Amino acid sequence: MEYGHVQRPKYDCLLFDLDDTLYPLSTGLAASVRQNIEDYMVEKLGIEQSKIAELGNLLYKNYGTTMAGLRAIGYDFDYDEYHSFVHGRLPYENLRPDPVLRSLLLSVPIRKVIFTNADKVHAVKVLNKLGLEDCFEGILCFETLNPIHKSSPSDDEDDIEFIGSATSCNAAAANGSEIFDIIGHFSQPKAGSVLPKTPIVCKPSEVAIERALKIANINPHRTLFFEDSVRNVLAGKRVGLDTVLVGNSQRVVGADYALESIHNIREALPQLWEVDRLAEVNYSGVAVETSVTA
Repeated sequence: MEYGHVQRPKYDCLLFDLDDTLYPLSTGLAASVRQNIEDYMVEKLGIEQSKIAELGNLLYKNYGTTMAGLRAIGYDFDYDEYHSFVHGRLPYENLRPDPVLRSLLLSVPIRKVIFTNADKVHAVKVLNKLGLEDCFEGILCFETLNPIHKSSPSDDEDDIEFIGSATSCNAAAANGSEIFDIIGHFSQPKAGSVLPKTPIVCKPSEVAIERALKIANINPHRTLFFEDSVRNVLAGKRVGLDTVLVGNSQRVVGADYALESIHNIREALPQLWEVDRLAEVNYSGVAVETSVTA
């Protein structure tokens, strides 16, 4: 044994998705979000009800979120208004304080950060409802990666900051440009036709994940990423994160671990608490950290 060697824990950050990760899908919030998005598309954007299901599916599948897809194909709207409509009437009362999860999170002696595609207002409300508002160092949210309302895709990173600020936009409806027919694009492919890009930055885009990590000064190779979305898990793995699929006990490609519930975190990942078992031992007046095993 070599005295003086300091054992370094494998992870120095735990990155958590929010919705359907810190609380179960059974709360019904996800279903309400889907319905509210469909209502917004009909009521605010004037999209025919008969096209909503197919259009929504294509946008979500190809752009990560329906919102990002709507912007890509030509719809322009106020981001705050969208989020207020979609999240403003959710059944938040279905969320209850979770003292078990709170205790688990507070007992992990590792930095913890939220990373969600949702807006900050929603994220804060959910954390407050769960009683987890003081369990995380910060929140990487929609405003973090989209602090200004962009009319076109951009790789500019100078306008992004941790936590983020309010978005702004004067246009609340289609900006007058032609709406790209994404349904026709897939049902009747035309030579040379390509999907338009979205100005919105969000998971599962690898660019979005990399930017979020940079903003929060997170090293992907020393971070464990908790997600309920398989495609977000895959994207996280591609940028170097170790990954945990939450909500399913069966591991999938890209997932290093799988948890039926976030409550199973200690049983599945006991190593996260091992850093708390490092004891400081003094040899010849020199303080040395050494691992203590039970």
